[in-house]
Order: sequence, then structure tokens, then C-alpha cells
Amino acid sequence: MSTPPRTRIVILGSTGSIGTQTLDIVRRLPRRLEVVGLAAHRNASALAAQAREFGVRTVAVMDPSAAAECRQLCDDTCRVLSGLEGIVNLATLREADVVVVAVAGAIGIRPTHAAIRSGKRIALASKEVLVAAGRQTMDLARQAGVPILPIDSEHSALFQCMIGHTAADVERLYLTASGGPFRDASLETMRRAQPEDALRHPTWSMGGLVTINSATLMNKGLEIIEAFWLFGVPVSQIEVVIHPQSIVHSMVRFRDGSVLAQLGLPDMRLPIQYALVYPERLPTELPRLEPTACSLLEFSAPDDERFPALGIARRALQIGGTMPAVMNAANEAAVELFLKRRLGFLGIMQLVQAVMAEHDPVEESFDNVLQADSWARQRACALAPRFHTQTE
Repeated sequence: MSTPPRTRIVILGSTGSIGTQTLDIVRRLPRRLEVVGLAAHRNASALAAQAREFGVRTVAVMDPSAAAECRQLCDDTCRVLSGLEGIVNLATLREADVVVVAVAGAIGIRPTHAAIRSGKRIALASKEVLVAAGRQTMDLARQAGVPILPIDSEHSALFQCMIGHTAADVERLYLTASGGPFRDASLETMRRAQPEDALRHPTWSMGGLVTINSATLMNKGLEIIEAFWLFGVPVSQIEVVIHPQSIVHSMVRFRDGSVLAQLGLPDMRLPIQYALVYPERLPTELPRLEPTACSLLEFSAPDDERFPALGIARRALQIGGTMPAVMNAANEAAVELFLKRRLGFLGIMQLVQAVMAEHDPVEESFDNVLQADSWARQRACALAPRFHTQTE
């Protein structure tokens, strides 16, 4: 049997956590995967090193000054593009088969849409693409006949459980959550929480924003919106359950009452590989889950009073238009303020709701989303002093 041709990959956000783990998968599967393009925001030295290691001839850097630095670090065989247009050009490289979207922020929407129009398969890790522009993105993908394969572990689990089924077969989608560091904490403890407390995630090692989102459960709020657009299941049929062991990554209950779940150790490399080589399941040397080691799998309902983010996200989705983009941007600004000790932990969600209350949503075009994103960040900073006191 002949070896299939290598899948050629562009990675947007190659110096971040998902990007570097994607490159680790490429190292493990050199006969099946090839990197043809890399993009970063401003980490020129890391990007240049990646280009040299993988023999990449085209890279892009969002920040113009970092792009100039990258040109000095790369050899003459590597073309360095810059700015948003450069990233869009990279996402549409003729030789690419798959575009991994792992950039932060709503800025990832445009290159994702360009890649879809070019017929590239999308391996999606950036939440903002579906949170801020879900309708546009999914409509575009359907029109182009392009699959969007989720990298996020929860949505990858749902995707795997849904194979061979449609939304009409589904009674419930269950997104699992570790519960974060405040899973069993009182409101008083959460009110007094400092950044170092919220950053102590019990299961995963992640960046500041993602870790704080796990502590507030806003990560699950965003995932509800993503699941709605990815799977076409009504939001009333999407639930979040607390699962401290982080072994069951998500579950689907079908209309006949049966439940399918995807289990595995907490390792993002597995859903990344699955998205890159789908529908194949190639051998890996990644750590294995041993069922006999799972003596206890616990599930419980989240406390809406302590974790209002889930209701906030559902409301943003129901309102629609640019409201989800505003919610996401306000949350990111609020998390940054909390990490700088300019906002109390409970103030994060209070501030998000205050910004949303001032927003009059409009259609979610790319320009409107960017304007709403910028406005929400500015309003969050302006309103933050109202919610600063840790003990209020």
C-alpha cells in the first residue's frame, strides 16, 4: 500500500501554546505532515527558529517592526509577510491543505474566512472566530464545502461522538468543565480572591486569560456559543457539567436515550492530531488513559450564583449580532484588569454585564465586529473603577 501524500499545513499563531503543540505533532508524524506557512503576532525570534527547523519558506508577522526583525533573522529562502494582509495571504497559500487557526482575538476572523474561500480545511482553535462571527463563518464554510474541525478538546469530543449523526438525533450536548480553582469555594472566598489564587488551575497548565476564564467558567460560556454554531443544536439543549477529573471531555445524549462520551488524558496534542489527519486515527506515542486508573468520575451541575458567566453567554447568543463579540472583548479586558489587580474577581462578570448593558448590537460584519471589540475594551476600562473593590 502506497503512503498517502503529506498534508501541508499553515499555522496561524505558531508561537503560542496550540501552535507549538501542533509543531510537536508534525515532529512526530514527519511522513504525513508538512508545514508550509507560519504566522505569529510579534515573537520574531521564535518564529524564525520554527521556520528554520521545519524548512518553511513563507511566514507572516502581524507587528510590522517584528516583521522587520524576522527578515533579519531568516535566510534569503524565507519570505516574510507582515500585517493582517500578510496573514491573510499566508492563510490562502496555494500549496496549503489545512489552516490551523490559533491566533488570539477577533483579528483571526478575516484570515479564517479567506482560507475558507480558498477551499482550505480549517482546524479551529480560536474561540473568537465562532463567538464573534459564528453565523458568517458557518454559512461561508457550508457554501464552500469546507469542513471546520475543532481543536478545542471539548468540541473535538463532541465532534467525534457526533460522527454518523445529525443535530436532529441529539437530545443534549454536555460540555464538561473542571470547575477551576474555585469549584467548591464560597462567594466570600471568590470575592477576596487574588490573581495568584485564580491562576492555580487544578488540571491544566494554560496562559493567564484561559486560566482565569476557567476560574469564572467564561470558557464554558464561550464553548456553549461555539457548540451552537458547530453542531446546529439549540442552545437550550447544550449544558455544562462540572467534572473535576477532566477525563471525560464531553458527552452527547441522543434522542433514544443513549449517551456517547469521549475520554482521554488532559493532553491537547490528541485533538490537534485528530483535526490534522481526520478521518484517520494514526498511532501516537502520547500517554494513554488506563481505565483501571480512573477509580472515580464525578459530575455535578454548576452553581449559577457563583458562576454567572454561563447565563451571560447564553444571553449574548440569544441577543445575537455583535453582542457576543462585545461580551468576549469586555471579558478579556476585565481579566487583564483583574490580573493587574485593578478589578476584583467577582467584578470580572459584573463589568462584562455592565458593558453589555450599554451596547446596541448590529449585524456581525467583520468591520462591525472589530469596532464592537474595540469599543467594548474601552468601555470596560472606563467602567472598571466601579467594580474595583475586592470586598464589595
